[in-house]
Amino acid sequence: MSSTANGKSGTWRNWAGTVTARPAREVTPASVEELSAAVRRAAEDGLKVKAVGTGHSFTAVAATDGVLIRPQLLTGIRRIDREAGTVTVEAGTPLKRLNLALAREGLSLTNMGDIMEQTVSGAVSTGTHGTGRDSASIAAQIKGLELVTADGSVLVCSEKENPEVFAAARVGIGALGIITAITLSVEPVFLLTAREEPMTFDKVTADFDELFTENEHFEFYWFPHTGNCNTKRNNRSAGPEKPVSQVNGWIEDELLSNGVFHAANLLGRAVPGTVPTIAKISSRALSARTYTDIPYKVFTSPRRVRFVEMEYAVPREALVETLRELKTMVDRSSLRVSFPVEVRTAPADDITLSTASGRETAYIAVHMFKGTPYQAYFTAAERILTAHEGRPHWGKVHTRDAEYFSRVYPRFGEFTDLRDRLDPDRRFGNDYLRRVLGS
Repeated sequence: MSSTANGKSGTWRNWAGTVTARPAREVTPASVEELSAAVRRAAEDGLKVKAVGTGHSFTAVAATDGVLIRPQLLTGIRRIDREAGTVTVEAGTPLKRLNLALAREGLSLTNMGDIMEQTVSGAVSTGTHGTGRDSASIAAQIKGLELVTADGSVLVCSEKENPEVFAAARVGIGALGIITAITLSVEPVFLLTAREEPMTFDKVTADFDELFTENEHFEFYWFPHTGNCNTKRNNRSAGPEKPVSQVNGWIEDELLSNGVFHAANLLGRAVPGTVPTIAKISSRALSARTYTDIPYKVFTSPRRVRFVEMEYAVPREALVETLRELKTMVDRSSLRVSFPVEVRTAPADDITLSTASGRETAYIAVHMFKGTPYQAYFTAAERILTAHEGRPHWGKVHTRDAEYFSRVYPRFGEFTDLRDRLDPDRRFGNDYLRRVLGS
């Protein structure tokens, strides 16, 4: 087992540069036994313990001044059970590597988010999701998990084994223990046909119920300072496979969506008055296209332009009203917003602190380019989103606390009671968890 500082300063930073931490020590366990030993030793030394993946959370959910666990040696597929339709994967495995490995085996997750840089455990612990009429978040596809608890013991959880822990730990925000393995539901690989096309804001909002109902996966992006949106409809297809050509993929996904967009944001950050014009140009930069490919090549896309993000889950029936209020706020303000607003959906699930727990959900995500002041925009947006009983994504910027969560999550007390039982000394605690879960 190794124990090394991250660089000369020993400072850990997240992907967006919004969070830094100076852990007392870092541990990179090569086995579950080594991880258990690291937790026990931390307890002996009176130190907190947090596991960190690739740092794609914008909040301090994984920050610690105690022991920082890096799971990069806990990677790979443990086993595939084709009869049960499951795969058991080590928790430190990046989603990108998992998707590639599953594809080689002729398998796929049913649904996934729009990026795949995170580790499996990091993604599920914060409630990472994609968009789906019937298929839910990655955490909702979990059939079992393995958890190292505060005393270093290993707890195996499923619907039949420790079901109360299973109900909560699938989106545990690092408060119940450290996940070491996850068993996910998978299915034979299938094809999706993606249809991307521009659409006006007024049409998308007027026709949202129809667009949602008629498509397995529907999402759209609205460009602030404009009445323009880009929409994407993904539906299962019998084929044949017709992927985006290599040249067109490079032009649209790399040159325009990343290279040119990054340059435009640099200009907007330097000269904020140019942002509305840039938004109008950006909203018209991508043309309509249709392609058919295997799931991870349709669901995910490269995101190389760095940003800060806040995302709230609102009741699906409140989406259109909420989004119209957000547009009115931006139109009447002096804000300059160069990033589009992303809108997705999810069915209700039964996970205690999932943002879709117990209700049909729509997600509204607001972004600002890294290095651009975002507080005024996020504060104004959060005021609108919380008025509709919004639940913030656990890994994205928000200002809510335990009192608020106790009102918007009917099973909040169930989670905190379980935490009291599993981690009474708050071995896995930090300032973020103290705010969102209480002492």
